[in-house]
Amino acid sequence: MKIGIAVLGAGRWGVNLIRNFLEHPNSEVLAVVDPNRDSLVAVQKQFNLHPSMILATDWSQIEALPGLYAVAIATPASTHYTLATAALQQGYHVLVEKPLALNLSEAIELCELAQKQQRQLFVDHTYLFHPAVDRGQTIIQQHQLGTLRYGYAQRTHFEPVRHDVDALWDLAVHDIAIFNTWLQQTPIQVRATGTVFPKSEVKSQGEEAINQAEGLADLVWVTLTYPDGFQAFIHLCWLNPDKQRRLTVVGSLGTLIFDEMSPETPLILQRGGSNRGGDEDNFGESALAKPSKRIGPPPTSLRYREVLNLEPAEPLRRVCDRFLNCVQTNTPCPSSSGAASVELIRILGTLSKSLELGGQPLIPF
Repeated sequence: MKIGIAVLGAGRWGVNLIRNFLEHPNSEVLAVVDPNRDSLVAVQKQFNLHPSMILATDWSQIEALPGLYAVAIATPASTHYTLATAALQQGYHVLVEKPLALNLSEAIELCELAQKQQRQLFVDHTYLFHPAVDRGQTIIQQHQLGTLRYGYAQRTHFEPVRHDVDALWDLAVHDIAIFNTWLQQTPIQVRATGTVFPKSEVKSQGEEAINQAEGLADLVWVTLTYPDGFQAFIHLCWLNPDKQRRLTVVGSLGTLIFDEMSPETPLILQRGGSNRGGDEDNFGESALAKPSKRIGPPPTSLRYREVLNLEPAEPLRRVCDRFLNCVQTNTPCPSSSGAASVELIRILGTLSKSLELGGQPLIPF
């Protein structure tokens, strides 16, 4: 039986959800909701939607739609709590774009509501479904990097700029989720500093200010400290001329680099390292099941790089497939359940407090 789905939000991410659910054999898109009629018209033309498809401008127009079983929410972050609450109260399973909510109490409330309604609350942490993240986790768990020393990430671009959340809430959750997954730990201390650029100086295409909301940090630097002493440093900005999506973990025997902006070589393992941590360089055969392409100097040199082969798969397609499976079995996904997202919101909330306090280190609470 196909699962009837409504997609709320026909913007950049909503369009991707619509495409994936239209193409999935186990789902049937019954409605698309967006307050912008032009967006609805564009979606209808792009996908040549059947005339029976409901295109609505408000959730209330379809909340009691016959055959509707699940709702996918891809709207501004400030609306997630209200829409997810309404959908769960109607008895629908819910897929919601990150972040689940903008504060910890609302996130916990949504989890409790989903449990009460016996419905799945699934948060779209897309990167946790990326083949590179899967492969990277295997490498780290097999201790191929030796003793882990530190990590760093850059997530920057020039627009889009959000008007309801700052760069921290818009961007940081992806890298925090990856670090937590790779390390199988959560931070015991966090710190954030940031800058709000003068709006009179921030121009889009030389015309209009792109961030109208006052007080939202455009540039944020994050430090995460984990129980074993590992530290991760994250650079976040939505006003950089160059787009970066890069995350690195450095160990005593090698370095793992996930660079989404390098489609031909998204995951690189650079083997070889210093003996300062007490480990010796290891040039043994890779323990990974799939073969790798080696580039650069031969393995007899101090360091060499492997471009790791990855399974060809669209992360969002895997998200949609897992969500549908969770709905069919009514079982949660460990990495993307509401409960898992609550821990990320806890970290983000504490980082926001640190940001307000000028970078004071805090314990997530």
